[in-house]
Amino acid sequence: MSKQRVKFTFPTNLVTRPVIYELGREYQLVTNIRRADVREDMGWVVLELEGEDSEIIRGVEWVRSLGVRIDPVSGDVIEG
Repeated sequence: MSKQRVKFTFPTNLVTRPVIYELGREYQLVTNIRRADVREDMGWVVLELEGEDSEIIRGVEWVRSLGVRIDPVSGDVIEG
């Protein structure tokens, strides 16, 4: 099992869609929200994704295909 930290930035049309839930369900990934800020017109979330490398890659590509901006995050956002 691998872990990867990423930041998702959601456009307005995806703010209310349960993308993180769908990601975990469809790609057998454990999602751990480390930080987030969600508003009516946009939102971002820093996630820790845990799972097989191939599932992480497939899942991230799926999220990107929806129109979500994905950026890598290094280090731990919240210690402990």
